[in-house]
Amino acid sequence: MDPSFPWCDLSEIASDNVGGEHLQDNAGDPVFDSLRKRGHRITAQRETILQIFREQPHGLHLSAEELHGKLIERGSNVSLATAYRTLKLLSSLGLLRELDFAEGHKHYELKQETLPHQHIICIGCNATLEFEDHFLEEAGQKIGARHGFEVIDAQFKIFGLCPQCRKNRKETNVATAEGRPGKLKSR
Repeated sequence: MDPSFPWCDLSEIASDNVGGEHLQDNAGDPVFDSLRKRGHRITAQRETILQIFREQPHGLHLSAEELHGKLIERGSNVSLATAYRTLKLLSSLGLLRELDFAEGHKHYELKQETLPHQHIICIGCNATLEFEDHFLEEAGQKIGARHGFEVIDAQFKIFGLCPQCRKNRKETNVATAEGRPGKLKSR
């Protein structure tokens, strides 16, 4: 666990109790305190799901299906429907950030563990890069204020082709121009 994160270490969660009540004392953890303050129980499923998000490498965003796969790997019998409901709940409470990368499904990341950042997404291979731009953050706040909004979240996404896909596209165009079939390679 990254020591820069101010949350308790949940690594001792036992995989054989993923469906029951919470497994350890998590008092003082801001995420769980937020759930409690809003009247939500701290279940083993919620603890495990939040732990999975905390364990993800920087910049990795999980879909409901990917999260469900990680739950199954841990021996959980949590259904995909429960994973979706939990993601929706945690997003509505502002604990997760819901992201739409135009792939037909949502991705999620822990909101508290990330600095304000935006995303650039390759339409060829779906690679996603995070970047920080304080100008965009300030612009979002100013635009919201101008229209009387309190900005809760602002997402700016850039879609394009990464260097590898651009290279593949050039190779494809050359191959097609030479009369050979070509297509964009996927990674």
